Amino acid sequence: MINRRRFLQGSAALGALSWGDATSEAAGALTAQDDRRFWIETTTKLAQPVLQALQARKLKLLMPVEAPHGNGEDRRQFTHLEALGRLLCGIAPWLETGPQDGPEGQLRAQYAEWSRAGIQSATDPQSPDFMNFHQGGQPVVDAAFLALAIVRAPHELWQKLDSTTQRHVIAALASTRVIQPPYSNWLLFSAMVEAALSFMGAWWDPMRIDYAVRGVDSFYKGDGMYGDGPDFHCDYYNSFVIHPMLLHVLDTIGKSSSAWNAYRPQMMERSRRYAAIQERLIGPEGDFPPIGRSLSYRFGAFHLLAEMALRKELPETVSPAQVRSALTAVMRRMLQAPGMFDTQGWLQVGFYGHQPTIAEPYISTGSCYLCSAALLPLGLSSSDPFWSDPAAPWTSKKVWAGEPVEADHALREEHSR
Repeated sequence: MINRRRFLQGSAALGALSWGDATSEAAGALTAQDDRRFWIETTTKLAQPVLQALQARKLKLLMPVEAPHGNGEDRRQFTHLEALGRLLCGIAPWLETGPQDGPEGQLRAQYAEWSRAGIQSATDPQSPDFMNFHQGGQPVVDAAFLALAIVRAPHELWQKLDSTTQRHVIAALASTRVIQPPYSNWLLFSAMVEAALSFMGAWWDPMRIDYAVRGVDSFYKGDGMYGDGPDFHCDYYNSFVIHPMLLHVLDTIGKSSSAWNAYRPQMMERSRRYAAIQERLIGPEGDFPPIGRSLSYRFGAFHLLAEMALRKELPETVSPAQVRSALTAVMRRMLQAPGMFDTQGWLQVGFYGHQPTIAEPYISTGSCYLCSAALLPLGLSSSDPFWSDPAAPWTSKKVWAGEPVEADHALREEHSR
């Protein structure tokens, strides 16, 4: 069992909060500062087992591999990179711009150090935790999440790496080029890797960027929603992958080439609309529809809503405080479910608690760490309105309380490609 005592001494300094029902009287009385403490506690609960094991080069030894379809040996090839890439993609903004001092600052500094050690462990060919970046199809997915984490935290997760580790990271990401992505959201994984390589000063392939940007644009169905390939899928992949990675590909590659800049305004407009839809999906009690595949990513379903809050690009009708309140309600609701974590603190497969039957064959322990994507707004200062404004009811909470709410309208796009 991992020794949690040293880490939790710092966490305890933040103050203890109950992870009770978000609809209770007590939860209604919590302050904005309480919300941030709860988010930090959630971060420690998710990240500590992964990062502490990885910095000691013992992740493969210690992390269980739950694969509900009996394909544990197959998923063992991929699950550790899944855990690393998905966890870091969510906590990267906090590592980059979180506080430098105080209890939270101490935690952030410790996690940043562990994260760099983890990247070193994962990409060093001599490490027992050296990870698979090119065998099978799955590695391109989680190499992309790792690449996304690095571009979200360029100082902490790239510039502070030693030169040998930087070379190892570049080699690992470049090795994913042997994987041909299917004509779906996977195009963005290859593109995200190339965008990160351009940021790192390595050779990058413009054709992979162009194919992904044009391809995903051709998948657009209207009202802020893309198909997953030519067909529309009613699931959360617009948020899990499509909008956030498309925005970051365009942001990152724009520093190396202006060839795709014309796509940015329209795609930002679509992302803003989809964020409005996501905010309305959160029910009054912090629940949301269990629709589509990959539900074991839990509150990672709100990756895009969290991304737009971090960017300060929320729709005009959605305030930062109501997004904080809504996401906090979702996290409290899910974290109270028995069985979300095993007795050693590792995530277990499920949506609300431990529900192995809800998993697809590609789901294993490491997959579940995409839930960290909802934590992106921790990259905002505690003085930002997202964290400083009083709690506010989100749209469905206002609607079901009989309060006045503005009418919702589909996105009207004056231009098309």
